[in-house]
Amino acid sequence: MRLLRAALPALLSAAVFFTSCTKEDAPDLHPPEANAGDAQITQKDSVTLTGTGKSYNGKIKGYLWSLISGPNRPVIATEGAPITKVYGLTRGSYLFQFMVTDSLGLTGVDTVSVTVTKAPIDTLSLRPSNNPTEGFIYMVRNDQGMIVDVAEFSGCAWTIDGDYVAIRGLLKFDMSAIPAGAHIISAKMSIYSNPDPHNGDLIHPNAGPNNSLYISRIASNWNPGTTNWTNQPATATTGRIEIPHTDQSMLDLVDIDVTSLVSSMQTNGNYGFMIQLQNEVTYNSRIFCSSKFNDFTKHPKLVIVYEGQ
Repeated sequence: MRLLRAALPALLSAAVFFTSCTKEDAPDLHPPEANAGDAQITQKDSVTLTGTGKSYNGKIKGYLWSLISGPNRPVIATEGAPITKVYGLTRGSYLFQFMVTDSLGLTGVDTVSVTVTKAPIDTLSLRPSNNPTEGFIYMVRNDQGMIVDVAEFSGCAWTIDGDYVAIRGLLKFDMSAIPAGAHIISAKMSIYSNPDPHNGDLIHPNAGPNNSLYISRIASNWNPGTTNWTNQPATATTGRIEIPHTDQSMLDLVDIDVTSLVSSMQTNGNYGFMIQLQNEVTYNSRIFCSSKFNDFTKHPKLVIVYEGQ
């Protein structure tokens, strides 16, 4: 017992020495940092997400984008890349997660919000004076042509010295201010009876037993300087507006709904409107003020409400 008691301090000292020599501190591992970028607000149906990663333990080995929440499930083009396009967004708020993985398998995550707002709604109001793309074509005897420098246009069938004459109005508004791809919400056109007609019975702008009209979309290009009755542009029957007969000698056509026609012009090209009698039988007329008329308030008007891109 005496020998064991004497050896015990030495054994304890050796044990302490052995322990201090074999103990190693575990490395201080930090997960990588992920940055999903700044929040975005857009009016478009697609965005670009840009993420970055920083590793403290070597290299970043992987990336992953995923949707956390949103009004629908859009398409993430390249889920495993730090930069990706996202398609198919609809109006509302989205939250995307960006995860990075380092060479030790540790991960870091960050999120980014994307808000899709309604595209702006704008109104284009057109009421030009001296519009060069406006006038009427006529046919009488062996004569035909287009007149653009008078204060009226019309749908008319009458006689001159016993010879049949037919008149059709052509009218084009400059809609180039509307951006390509815009959605036409509404389009309304107003044309006003001419109190001093130069055709028909020269007294009443609206005359005859059947003066009902067509307002049609012109479907092909035309030049005011060369257009006549024979080479007049084609019109589309789809969506054309039917204006009923009137017994009123003066009747303005205010806020005619031409939305479908203007929408088609945005898609197929803007060549304007043609105004003509539905039945071009003699002694019927609907005569309107042109943009050359001396009263600006009676100039043709087109008001378009659209949603931009």
